[in-house]
Amino acid sequence: MAPGPAYTTKELSSRTWRDFERLFRKPGEWSNCQCMWFHRDGPRPKEEVENLTSKERNEKNFRNQRDLVRRGRSHGILVYSNGDPIGWCQYGLKEEFPRIDKGSKYRGIPLVGENEKLWRITCFCVDKKHRKHGVAKAGLHAAMGSIRKKGGGVVEAYPTTRKEGLALHRGTVSMFKKEGFNVVIPLGTSNLVVRRAA
Repeated sequence: MAPGPAYTTKELSSRTWRDFERLFRKPGEWSNCQCMWFHRDGPRPKEEVENLTSKERNEKNFRNQRDLVRRGRSHGILVYSNGDPIGWCQYGLKEEFPRIDKGSKYRGIPLVGENEKLWRITCFCVDKKHRKHGVAKAGLHAAMGSIRKKGGGVVEAYPTTRKEGLALHRGTVSMFKKEGFNVVIPLGTSNLVVRRAA
C-alpha cells in the first residue's frame, strides 16, 4: 500500500512545524485539538476550561504540541499534495500517550511481550477536499516506515467500526486490515484494538 503518486510525506519536526500549523489551522473537526488529546493524562484542569476562551485553549494546544516536538516527544507524518499539507497521521511510543492506558475501556487488554516496544497510531486528519482519496493510507504507510526505521516493535491502533464520525480521526478497520493489522479485542462499542509487527 504505497502512497499515491500525487502525495508526498514528511516527518513532523521543527523543520516541518509550520506545515503542521498550516494544516491544523484550517477549519475542521480537529482545529481545536492539535492532536494533544492522547498526550495528556486526562481532561484539562477545570480552571483552564472555565477561564480560557476557545481561541486561547487552541493556542495553548499549539504551544504544548510545539514543545513536545522540540523535545522529541511527538511524532507524526504530514501528507502533502502539490506542496500543500492535506493530511496527518500521529504515532508514537506507548509512554507518549498516557491517556490511553488510563482509559477504563483499555484496561485488561492483553499486553505485548516485555522486551517488545509498543508503538501506537492514534489519529488521522484529512483536509475535507481530499477525503476518500487515499490520504490516510499514505500517512499510515509512511508512519509504519518511520516506526521500522526507529527499531520497530508492535504497532497498535484503534480504528472505529462506524462509517462516520470517529472514522475521520481513528481510521477504518478495513484500512488497517489491508496493511496487515489483526484485531486483538473490541474497545468499547465502536472501536477495535488492532496490532501488527513492524
